[in-house]
Amino acid sequence: MAINTGLVGLPNVGKSTLFNAITKSSIPAENYPFCTVDPHVAITSVPDKRLVELTKIFDSKKTIPTTVQFVDIAGLVKGASEGEGLGNQFLSNIMEVDLILHVLRCFEDPNVTHVHNEINPVDDFETIVAELMLKDLESVEKREEKVKTTLLKAKNKQLTTNEIKALENEQALLVKAKEMLNKGELQKLQKLIKEKKELEIKTVPLLSSKDFLIIANLSEDDFSGKNYENNQHYKALIEKFGTEKVIPVSAKIEYELAQLNDEEKNEMLESLDIKESGLDNIIKKAHNNLNLITFFTCGPKESHAWSIKKGLTIHEAAGEIHTDIQRGFICSEVYNYDDLIKLKTEHAVKEAGKLRIEGKDYAMQDGDIIHVRFNV
Repeated sequence: MAINTGLVGLPNVGKSTLFNAITKSSIPAENYPFCTVDPHVAITSVPDKRLVELTKIFDSKKTIPTTVQFVDIAGLVKGASEGEGLGNQFLSNIMEVDLILHVLRCFEDPNVTHVHNEINPVDDFETIVAELMLKDLESVEKREEKVKTTLLKAKNKQLTTNEIKALENEQALLVKAKEMLNKGELQKLQKLIKEKKELEIKTVPLLSSKDFLIIANLSEDDFSGKNYENNQHYKALIEKFGTEKVIPVSAKIEYELAQLNDEEKNEMLESLDIKESGLDNIIKKAHNNLNLITFFTCGPKESHAWSIKKGLTIHEAAGEIHTDIQRGFICSEVYNYDDLIKLKTEHAVKEAGKLRIEGKDYAMQDGDIIHVRFNV
């Protein structure tokens, strides 16, 4: 499954520069290293050293990585929830993404004005979230009224006991959600929606319930050699969100790197004392944040990485490869990447008893290499 992420941010925070870096990082190719789908959407591969090694081991003619889709969501200004700027387009686009990437400005530059005339990334984040929550409040109030009316007419509509119970559970959820939205309690709201989803209590989708990561856009000097650890704006973000949520990036450096070949890129990273590009870090963190794992299918034709939600069975994973494979699933050979690297060859893995035959209910593990037997 491709991860769908949305880049959001106020004007002049570096969002467009970062998106341009993504779209220019490589020429389009059939196994999608980087390609632009339309002017506001780009697909990029998830960096995974395991896939590189598997391509070598199996002497594969093609390498196909798992992917992340970036959507450049434009139109955010104060009042977007009421349609200001490109507000309605912004809100509909953001509803479609799996993960929100908040691009927040952490650099000082007198030549680049800030929409609020002050560099304060925490305030910028709260401006964005406030617009999402205002729109959600409108959605919740509309749904609350509809549920209330439906329950009042429950007898006439001849609803079942289970249908009435589901509406009552949703009504209770809406009351709590409305209270949290009015108070601006984002974390409590996200926790509430997650808990109710696990209990299969459904309601209208909420923009502010979507998971998010913070991209701290820094100056070139601050990003070099981890100087950003002393940047007051970056430190404020870490204090509020923690290191797992905040990704340090210099959009300017990423854009420059995007113009270079691999050798030149590595030389530039080394000269700036940067261990990993900010873009690679964004891609990997986006992948991990959505609770995804990667499994592989390998052979002389291709080595292919696949992303699935953690906890899925091998039968469900087979459906990611092809629906016919899932429909005709019989069983699968399974072994793990770590065992292959340790034992060097697939034959040695078999000899060591590390290759297993698993049925439909096997829970997939990160790094599994599978060969599905099926019949359709």
